[in-house]
Amino acid sequence: MSEEFVTIKIPKRLYVEIEKRVEESGGEFKDPQEYIEFVLNEVVKEEDEGEEYTPEEEEEIKRRLRQLGYI
Repeated sequence: MSEEFVTIKIPKRLYVEIEKRVEESGGEFKDPQEYIEFVLNEVVKEEDEGEEYTPEEEEEIKRRLRQLGYI
């Protein structure tokens, strides 16, 4: 099933920083869009009450955030 997409605007300086992080991710993300989707999904998941991660999911999230320099 195909997902619909919308366009959002972000400052160019932020986009350039995201491009750098994608390059530094060692292939973890193929492009800035994939990076942005991952980060936004993580933020939205954190906000959802009652949603808990399995220990494996938590480790995967921590690994990816570590790789991105957040932790």
